[in-house]
Amino acid sequence: MTDIPYAKAFAKLLKQQYHVDTVFGLVGIPVVTFANDLIAEGIRFVACRNEQSASYAASAYGYLTNKPAVLLVVGGPGLIHALAGMYNSVSNKWPLVVIAGSNDNGPHQYQGTFQEMDQISLLGEYLKFKGKLNERNLDLVTFNAFNSAVQGSQGVSYIDFPGDLIEGGAVVPITQELRTSLPPQHVRSGPDPTATDTVAGIVADALAQDQNVLVVIGKGAVHSHAAVRQFIQQFNLPFLPTPMAKGVVPDSHPMNVSGARSLALKKADVVLVLGARLNWILHFGEPPKWKEGVVFVQCDSDPSALGVNNAGNLHLSLLGDMTLSLEQLTHSLEKKLQKRKSDIPCTLPNDIQDKIRSNSARMTKLEETTNAAGELNYHTVYRTLRSLRDDSRTLLVMEGANTMDKARVSFPTDYPLRRLDCGTNATMGVGLGYAMAATLAEPSLDTVLIQGDSAFGFSGMEIETLVRMRLGCVIVVMNNSGIYHGNQPESSTKLSERCRYDIVARGLGAEGHLVTNLEELQRAFTDAVEAARSKHTVTLLNVIIEHGKGSSVSFAWQNKGKASKL
Repeated sequence: MTDIPYAKAFAKLLKQQYHVDTVFGLVGIPVVTFANDLIAEGIRFVACRNEQSASYAASAYGYLTNKPAVLLVVGGPGLIHALAGMYNSVSNKWPLVVIAGSNDNGPHQYQGTFQEMDQISLLGEYLKFKGKLNERNLDLVTFNAFNSAVQGSQGVSYIDFPGDLIEGGAVVPITQELRTSLPPQHVRSGPDPTATDTVAGIVADALAQDQNVLVVIGKGAVHSHAAVRQFIQQFNLPFLPTPMAKGVVPDSHPMNVSGARSLALKKADVVLVLGARLNWILHFGEPPKWKEGVVFVQCDSDPSALGVNNAGNLHLSLLGDMTLSLEQLTHSLEKKLQKRKSDIPCTLPNDIQDKIRSNSARMTKLEETTNAAGELNYHTVYRTLRSLRDDSRTLLVMEGANTMDKARVSFPTDYPLRRLDCGTNATMGVGLGYAMAATLAEPSLDTVLIQGDSAFGFSGMEIETLVRMRLGCVIVVMNNSGIYHGNQPESSTKLSERCRYDIVARGLGAEGHLVTNLEELQRAFTDAVEAARSKHTVTLLNVIIEHGKGSSVSFAWQNKGKASKL
């Protein structure tokens, strides 16, 4: 009987049975041998400069590909650094399998061996699965990890890989090597038909009584975009996408209420919440942002999300696969509408349309306004970039505070899976890792990262990774010399004045350009996109904008007393 080294058998298993094509990580003892085995099997290993960035890249790759991404790190401090991306995937419900080296089970265990840590206990109950490899359980642990990451609500699994299995001569008999089968597939199930019928009746009654029905689309519905589009198209219901769900239904659709968000929330009587949570992003479903007594119907594959900030309507929840839920709801709603002779709305209410027009006019004015010094600002820059990008082939990554918030409303899209931002946690540091993931997952698209100068500082060294891996993309740094704003020299928000991030980029092998006016921006961005397409070039545009105004920093999402401009 022929034996093969354990690490090589694991690499073969990942490639041949689980169809792993890419692994993100940062190597060291003992996992460097395993990383080389992965490469030998034809798996692309993306060696990052920091485990945090690698973990964010893997996190986003799992989301974009809708299958478990794989992250490989060393144990101890390497795993600690990777917790950022693991938490990111847990909170956003994205599929991820993390493999970390660990101290072996030899005679010096508990004596302070190299990077010794009880990593299984450290991760507690936060992950969907945790398993430690031994000489007999490679198949079992690997299956459980990948299966757990995709079943029900997607999430994170962890595989502990002891060093003695990599470096101690452990082998796997060739008869145990592989079973020929597909990787675990998500098992789909639909909602309770009784609940679906009840919800259909509520929606039909609301329409018959000229009440306002609103569909909120979350990023949890992105991979069911065809079903969501069909549902909106068939019943012509007003809809509001959350930031990363933009494009699930085209932003150009006439029933999109994004341009009158606050008014639409305030007027809604019945709200179908598709793959979104009633958390801070949706103001916890509470007044004054929402109407008193509004009925929320939550549609989700995660039972733990149901009833949160919505206890009174828990019985209306539709638990199940989003596509199956919408198919069942469509079938039932068709019958209810026909029976009640309810009218499907033709257009948005007049006051919503008026608000959309007034907000659009206000935005146009902002995009044409500069300060007395004629400096660039977010709005003038975004107007120019919006006119230059090709929406049909652009995947936009946004990171920062003001940078991201303003970009969310400045770049509409008609295509799903074209937006990545800081997500549920509003996490800073994700930008360059996400850009890596976007370029790898969608090589035919133009990856454009727009980030603040503060955000760039979290992971700027990953430009070298992008260059080395030939992951052509465009990085636009909105440089206002501060966090939020840079107008107070003695403030904790102040950063170095007009820091030359373009020179940093050139030092790391990328193209770098300093941009101070719209003519330079137009020329540099156009050239950068073409270079990324034709030569896989990474280009950073260091766009100097006005400092901004304000003496204090506040969190607009939680400011209940102040009316939103949108």
